[in-house]
Amino acid sequence: MSAINLTTLHGQKKRGEKIVMLTCYDAIFAKTACEAGVEMLLVGDSLGMVLQGHDSTLPVSVEDMAYHTACVRRGNRGAMIVTDMPFMANATLEQTLQSSARLMQAGAHMIKLEGAAWLAEPIRQLAHHGVPVCAHLGLTPQSVNLFGGYKVQGREQAQAQQMLDDAQHLEQAGAAMLLLECVPAELAARITQAVQIPVIGIGAGADTDGQVLVLHDMLGLSLGHTPKFVRNFLQSQQDIPSAIAAYVQAVKRGEFPAAEHGFSA
Repeated sequence: MSAINLTTLHGQKKRGEKIVMLTCYDAIFAKTACEAGVEMLLVGDSLGMVLQGHDSTLPVSVEDMAYHTACVRRGNRGAMIVTDMPFMANATLEQTLQSSARLMQAGAHMIKLEGAAWLAEPIRQLAHHGVPVCAHLGLTPQSVNLFGGYKVQGREQAQAQQMLDDAQHLEQAGAAMLLLECVPAELAARITQAVQIPVIGIGAGADTDGQVLVLHDMLGLSLGHTPKFVRNFLQSQQDIPSAIAAYVQAVKRGEFPAAEHGFSA
């Protein structure tokens, strides 16, 4: 696979070619995912739950994220590596710059920040310093205590309009990509059409520019509840590489996600 970069992703959006992202936390799965055709590897703070056994992403540190990013970088074969900024590692602008530098030096090509319009200034500063940012809207797991649980976001008209406004505002601030989590499919489609940057969805319907799943979820591995938007790709395959390849093809062909994996307003 040729190295994926922002020019590649913008070209895919313009052509209507789906972008495939998958979480990844180590070298062997990075290599396996790349060989299966995964174009973006997300070193997610979900590692706090699927690897460390916590009940949320909140305990994950910058050092945790840097360690796993470096592991993924060593196994990477041309995918774009996106790394989550962990909880409260961007509480101030100075912290944001320092944390981002640590993660980029570990091997990230892009940093993902959870939030809304208030991220505009940090995104401007990061872009100024050469750090591409993916803005994460909708259900942002680091705010789970504020939301009162893992709930679909954007069902109310005012909230939906605010999310659309935030997406456009963050694009203007310099965000290189958006990730929408657990939002109604119709809203996700509107946001995808309203911005020029690529939009990746998880539990956001089939009309975003690409899809992401947690690696362990799509292999049918779970410590507890399996979200509605997940499909077990290993169930119909003989081995893990085949399951990942099946996920890639299902996204590329528009077969995943299906209607049952999404949410309505």
